[in-house]
Amino acid sequence: MTEARRALILDFGGVVTRTLFETHDITERALGLPAGTLTWRGPFDPASDPLWQSMQAREITERDYWMMRTREVGALLGEDWTDMKTFVQRARGADPELVLRPEARDAILKASEAGLKLAILSNELDLFYGESFRRRFPLIDLFDVIVDATYTKILKPDPRAYEQVLAELALSRADCVFVDDQKKNIEGAAAVGLPHVHFDVTRPAESYAQALNMLGL
Repeated sequence: MTEARRALILDFGGVVTRTLFETHDITERALGLPAGTLTWRGPFDPASDPLWQSMQAREITERDYWMMRTREVGALLGEDWTDMKTFVQRARGADPELVLRPEARDAILKASEAGLKLAILSNELDLFYGESFRRRFPLIDLFDVIVDATYTKILKPDPRAYEQVLAELALSRADCVFVDDQKKNIEGAAAVGLPHVHFDVTRPAESYAQALNMLGL
């Protein structure tokens, strides 16, 4: 097995990007909100975020969670926001550099330079960020495969999502490592025998190091 026949498969939101939980200060400045307005912290403080706890308990979906937050933030401005793209682009000024996780940049470059294939397997890449945003995203041209449920309509943890990205990579699952921050999506990977790393957004460097180590880097 050579490095050229291995692949790093990444979820996008939270893994490649910094989470909205981590950038409340940027969001507040961009929207003209007083500092400290946004208090929900998701995985960084689950006890203070009952809505996040509901998502983790699978009482609501990830999309449900973010649509509720989208409407909530829009309402703070007296606006009716109906899609996540509005939230992301308004909150971050549509600047991809503000979104890219530094640890992701390092890992993606290291994998690419080592000759590994790169893939994105996302439930809502263009749904949340928008096609224009994705096209301008740093390093996006390094990815060999992008499978986005915005278009396929097949959401992780459906086994077909993982099988599709493997088919497009034309690699054995044993030669790939999948990285995602949502437990249910990791369970989906495990169910189809795909090597995986449950990404910890509070320890991104450690999670990327684990994934690259599994790929022999």
